[in-house]
Amino acid sequence: MGKKIFLLAMVSVFFACNTKVDAPVLSEGEADLSKIVAIGGDYLAGYEHGALSREGQQHSIPALFAQQTNEIYLQSGALGSVRTFKQPLMPLGQGFGFNSNKWESEFISPVTLGYKVDCKGVESLSPLKNQLNLTAQSAGMQQLVDGGYQNLAIPSAKMADITDPNFGLTYAQGNSNPFYGKIASDPGTSTVLQDALNLSPTFSLIWLGMEDIFGYASVGGFNKTIPSSTQFSADLDIMLAPLTSAGGKGAIANIPDLTSFPFYTLVAWNRAELDKNKADSLNDQYKLGGITHIDFKVGNNGFVLGDVSQPSGIRQMVAGEFITLKVPLDSMRCFLYGLLVNIIHDRYALDASEVQIINTAISEYNAVIKQKAEQYGLALVDMNTYFKTIQSGVNWNGVAFDSEFVSGGFFSLDGYHPNQNGYGLLTNEFIKAINAEYNAVIPTTTCPGCIGITFP
Repeated sequence: MGKKIFLLAMVSVFFACNTKVDAPVLSEGEADLSKIVAIGGDYLAGYEHGALSREGQQHSIPALFAQQTNEIYLQSGALGSVRTFKQPLMPLGQGFGFNSNKWESEFISPVTLGYKVDCKGVESLSPLKNQLNLTAQSAGMQQLVDGGYQNLAIPSAKMADITDPNFGLTYAQGNSNPFYGKIASDPGTSTVLQDALNLSPTFSLIWLGMEDIFGYASVGGFNKTIPSSTQFSADLDIMLAPLTSAGGKGAIANIPDLTSFPFYTLVAWNRAELDKNKADSLNDQYKLGGITHIDFKVGNNGFVLGDVSQPSGIRQMVAGEFITLKVPLDSMRCFLYGLLVNIIHDRYALDASEVQIINTAISEYNAVIKQKAEQYGLALVDMNTYFKTIQSGVNWNGVAFDSEFVSGGFFSLDGYHPNQNGYGLLTNEFIKAINAEYNAVIPTTTCPGCIGITFP
């Protein structure tokens, strides 16, 4: 009875109070959001499902952020202060991205989810890659000449590309990366940085270093290197000094861990599941070749990869090593790829030494990013920590999201880039960091119009 009286009293007190809830007063705080630019790679460009498309660009982090900053002006009634955010939008239906299998075609259209029959005759839902053979005259390759683009995030742009005029050569001029050449103010002469500075930006969104590290990781380190953190630091200084010299503010994001992405974790190193007959048969064939250190057992087994330090130059994979989502899965299912004769090619796998190189680079790059954020007074967006949160799962707009491939709702069908909902979540991390750094009150986005993966 006492508890009931207490609860009734609390309810009476609540309703006796003024129940009107005032909307927070929005503010840009100590930041000047009047001219926003974005400089980065895939993630700020809005790349999803293995390609850059108009739909992805319209729901990119910079576009969503710009929409939220305009809420500040709308609340104040200063409609004339509402600003557009100019992006170099791809033609409708003409999105394309880089094909990892260059021997098939140079480009692909956005990956879609559809039904596919595998080598065992089993039909199931699967990401479907659609090859494209584009020419310099294709609509998506045409240079956009009106200029003034604020989203200068370029797919596959590495740190050094931001100040390299050759990065702006067009596809017709032989550049295998056509994206900056489409929008460069002077192809072959201008740079991404200079085009950004020409806009006199007051606020910059920056996310660089991802392509330097994961460009190496995505091909198993095959014929690639990662620039040193010393070089990365020097290149960041070249960019950040002029962007902030006149009081410009901004936000810079750091780099998530390798294990944050299904692209590296979906195909487990020990996913070769064998019964006794298959295990015995494989062991017999290796022994016939004089190889005794390869030993298959009933259950899950490590795939075989090259290692010059081991007898016959091969060994089985161990925990902490990774196979990328580029690996030919049908060949693994039906033709003993990775088990006999054809070992896992270096371009599809990351061995322990390569994983160490990547982990060291991420740690060192993130230390540089943190130091530069402090030096130049930028908001630090800790994506390294946030991607771990995504792995554990988050709730947003009443929906659960995690990093599971397809079903998790965050990543797109390429297993590395987020889908539009994922970009909405990342936009909010930028907003939270900016609010904290600059005493701003920018509302987070609910990402209206954002979609995840479309099922057939």
